[in-house]
Amino acid sequence: MALEIERRFLIKNENWKEFITRKIYIEQGYLTKSLDDWIIRVRFTGKDSKIALKKHIKGFTNFEFEYSIPRSDAETIMSNLSSTIKKERFFLEVEKKSWIIDCFKEKNYPLEIAEIELSNEEEDLFLPSFISKEITGLTHYSNFSLANNPFSKWR
Repeated sequence: MALEIERRFLIKNENWKEFITRKIYIEQGYLTKSLDDWIIRVRFTGKDSKIALKKHIKGFTNFEFEYSIPRSDAETIMSNLSSTIKKERFFLEVEKKSWIIDCFKEKNYPLEIAEIELSNEEEDLFLPSFISKEITGLTHYSNFSLANNPFSKWR
């Protein structure tokens, strides 16, 4: 069973940049119409194209199933979606833990979100100096919600 146990945070400064190991550019779109159902996402990352199915279980644990699909299929699907986001994803190594920073583009600029995947919900977590407010579980910060209600339109 594919489980994703993830916590998410806002960022308060640029200290995270010293920990970057690599980065990718991501475009993704959503076929889903409601957060209450399975979230179905198509994503481009460089040469890779994937479709993912996600469903919240409890706390900060989700089912997550992700599969490679042909680029032409992904392009056709994406060209027919209106709920999309673009972001740069930075991979960090901090205190022997892998963090991700998503820097959103276009309608969600200048939002930046830090994520860390855990092995279980009780895992102890050291918060680096660049971490601000925890947003785990705040659905308006989910990628799906940002695709439908961009950060730039928030009051």
